Amino acid sequence: MKNFLKKSGWVDILVSIVFAIIGIFMIMKTDLAIKIISYILGGIFIVIGIIKSIDYFLSKGKYDFYNYDLIYGIIAIIVGLITICFSGLIESIFRFIIAFWIIYSGLIRLSMSFKLHAVEIDMWNVSLILSIIMIISGIYILFQNGALILTIGIIMVVYSIIDLIESVIFIRNVDKLL
Repeated sequence: MKNFLKKSGWVDILVSIVFAIIGIFMIMKTDLAIKIISYILGGIFIVIGIIKSIDYFLSKGKYDFYNYDLIYGIIAIIVGLITICFSGLIESIFRFIIAFWIIYSGLIRLSMSFKLHAVEIDMWNVSLILSIIMIISGIYILFQNGALILTIGIIMVVYSIIDLIESVIFIRNVDKLL
């Protein structure tokens, strides 16, 4: 169990580093970041749509009344094309996804800070403050209609730093949690 928790902490660190890299890129190349994100998401949807459509015909799904792979495939292809063509819309959608992720992570960290407090770990208050900052950052992104990708990039970097600190605290104290 201890090894599993430590591996989980290291995965959190890796995710934080990836978020930091994406955030820095978003700060440095705002317009390009929006287009790249749109093209990647659109491409993923199109590929999934093609795979679902091919799978429908290869698996003889046309004879299965409850197989909707062809419909899912067509919808995914349409969503992919819309995503590529309307990259400005992607900024808004991406902002909501990031906001919910940060709020979710902050709430998980908030819960962890209470658990750290329950087992009398001194750093619980730091964890509490950092989790509150994460939640506030997520709420800011969620409700700030004019939030530019630059702001999201900055907050992603801040989130990554906070999450890194939280993960290190967790890994160092995993023995006390068991």
